[in-house]
Amino acid sequence: MTFPHTSDAASGAPHGRLRKAPEGFIDRAGIQTVFAEGRKGRRDFIRGAFAAALAGTAAAQAGAQANPVPAEGGDPNILNLPPWSTGLGQPVVTDGYGKPSQYETNVQRRPSPGLTQTTQASVSFAPLQSLFGIVTPSGLHFERHHQGWWDVDPSKHRFMINGLVKSPRVFTMDEIMRLPSVSRFHFIECGANTGMEWGNVAVPTVQYSHGMLSCSEFTGVPLITLLQMAGADLKKGKFVLAEGADGSSMTRTIPMELVTSGQVLVAYGQNGEMLRPENGYPLRLVVPGVQGVSWVKYLRRVEVGDEPWNTKDESVHYIDLMPDGQHRQYSSIQECKSVVTTPSGGQVLLDKGFYNVSGLAWSGRGKIKRVDVSVDGGRNWRTARLETPVLDKCLTRFNIDWVWDGKPAIVQSRAMDDTGFVQPNYRQLRAVRGTRSIYHNNAIQSWLVQESGEVKNVQLS
Repeated sequence: MTFPHTSDAASGAPHGRLRKAPEGFIDRAGIQTVFAEGRKGRRDFIRGAFAAALAGTAAAQAGAQANPVPAEGGDPNILNLPPWSTGLGQPVVTDGYGKPSQYETNVQRRPSPGLTQTTQASVSFAPLQSLFGIVTPSGLHFERHHQGWWDVDPSKHRFMINGLVKSPRVFTMDEIMRLPSVSRFHFIECGANTGMEWGNVAVPTVQYSHGMLSCSEFTGVPLITLLQMAGADLKKGKFVLAEGADGSSMTRTIPMELVTSGQVLVAYGQNGEMLRPENGYPLRLVVPGVQGVSWVKYLRRVEVGDEPWNTKDESVHYIDLMPDGQHRQYSSIQECKSVVTTPSGGQVLLDKGFYNVSGLAWSGRGKIKRVDVSVDGGRNWRTARLETPVLDKCLTRFNIDWVWDGKPAIVQSRAMDDTGFVQPNYRQLRAVRGTRSIYHNNAIQSWLVQESGEVKNVQLS
């Protein structure tokens, strides 16, 4: 049995049987509504707007056909030693930060024109289709800014605790970093992740449908430790307000029970190094399982109070419009969710045979217990392998074997967490939430594999 490998998307070289998704996007005019297709209730993939991206796919496929492995005489890449096997390599990098291979420059986070913008681009999406395991490299971590990002001078940054406390405190970075620290792996997901899919808008790749999602090892001091140092009143104090130091002064209410559990961190480290500026350097809040907007970046203040603050960022934004027209506020928990990343939109299966179907699952309420995968649009399901480690409020990688027979297939995943919650399909979700929401879409994602091998984003009703 031959196992596939991914090809070099930049050169189109035929390294195997699965080609990576085209790395590109369209302008705002290119995003179109998806309409029903056929009696199965499929939502057809946007076509004309992505002609340029698909042209790159066709070119890569043509390149693969134009450079076949010789049938006779053997592969020259085996018979002839390449330069790197016969020459002296480059010295170690001593004057800069290490960089990925030049052949991986296509793997990068990318902005979308479809979401709220300021004077600068405010969102970039992580390339989920190109990642392995569960950790997102810091340089590929998704971004969401409300007033741009800053490279804050840590020597001048201060963190204050006030409100219902005995002794308001102001900490320097040095004072925080000398305290006992913890390191934990957690996912962070924007509440608007998969938001465009709410409106039956299909985007070409999993990077754009689910890419406001990342997972890192965060290092810092539990917030409860700092509150206790300030003598916080943990009986009267039912909430804390976290405030950032950027131009938007982002402020979010956090329930005290999350803080007293010890899970909420005042973090300065990410993936073994200091936070990147775009991820909140030098200090950010980490609130596991809660939507990313509550993970306040450039954290400068936490106030203890006895009721929610109803700030502008939680009264107008990141709320769910329910079917009866009411707003559902403080719906912060990111519910159980999953997505297949391989094969996924924009990729091409180059021939029939064995494939490893792989993806990610996560839940803001605990650990992933099980993931089922369907290749026939949800008629039949098989249980996937959960790859270790399976951690609390963290991404979990799943895999399952699949032999593609060359016929059309609809690939889906459905996750269950350890509370028993099962990821819904769109019909189930809309029955409860209606059709006018923007945030917190955790419906099952469908990828249509066509007879040509092209994979497209579709929706099943």
